[in-house]
Amino acid sequence: MTRPAAGSGHGGVDLNTTVGSVSLLNPVMTASGTAGYGTELAGFVDLAGLGAVVVKSLGADPWPGNAPPRVHSTTAGMLNSVGLQGPGVAAWRREQLPQLAAAGATVVASIWGRSVDDYARAAEALAGCDPAVVAVEVNLSCPNLDGGTHLFAHDAEASARVIAATEVAGLPRWAKLSPNTDRLVEVAVAVAAAGAEAVTLVNTLLGMVIDVERRRPVLGAGGGGLSGPAVHPVAVRAVHTVHRELPDLPIVGVGGVTSAEDAVELLLAGASAVQVGTATFADPRAVGRVLDGLASWCAHHGVATVRELIGGAHE
Repeated sequence: MTRPAAGSGHGGVDLNTTVGSVSLLNPVMTASGTAGYGTELAGFVDLAGLGAVVVKSLGADPWPGNAPPRVHSTTAGMLNSVGLQGPGVAAWRREQLPQLAAAGATVVASIWGRSVDDYARAAEALAGCDPAVVAVEVNLSCPNLDGGTHLFAHDAEASARVIAATEVAGLPRWAKLSPNTDRLVEVAVAVAAAGAEAVTLVNTLLGMVIDVERRRPVLGAGGGGLSGPAVHPVAVRAVHTVHRELPDLPIVGVGGVTSAEDAVELLLAGASAVQVGTATFADPRAVGRVLDGLASWCAHHGVATVRELIGGAHE
């Protein structure tokens, strides 16, 4: 479940990091839902050189997603209501995973469900995966279903039940949590107790755009999830808060990362790794650019190993 990590990273800076029991070549990954299911970004970035490729969330069964329109730009980001459209775990294992493995990518699968049983079936479908898959990110917090009103990540007990049920995957589990609740720390405590090795902070914020001429919501499903630079301070605060309260719980930080400085900020807040998401829609090379920039930032600031940065804002 752990792929060998290389030695020193770019320019002599040691970029190796760990998220729970998973060792990573470096702390920069794609974010689920922003880089497809397979090698879509291979023409723009060396997938084998990333910390991990986190694929779009997969259900136990194929799912058509929400009605269009599904995406709308905002002042400092993007609102989306794709609705977790996907081929299902079995089809992904058969069709896309072999391509990722052949590209040398370290893979984190992401799963979702409408019920605890849905999550359990998706996790079971991942059992015995190619060794390229090193972890499963359990998406407890997508706001693009049922209007965003029924999120497992708003309920500590429900979240814990899902994490316990997904043990059948036989992979380290990362619980992806929501910023749309004041129970974030409570939920993080619950998922860790249920077996999650780490938490991914954060998913999108609930949002809506209304067409003032039509006097109707722009997105086909009404509301959606806000991502991009606008949510970055929210992500930093969430990571900082959870790390302060649960310093031994590994965190993957995500939200509005467009630059090396954004990544460093999340690391200093307490993240052991970061994900680059919405920036990829504007620039498919964004994740590679952030990785290269992080190495340059560390070299310029005399940081020999990226692990020195983790939680640095708390010292």
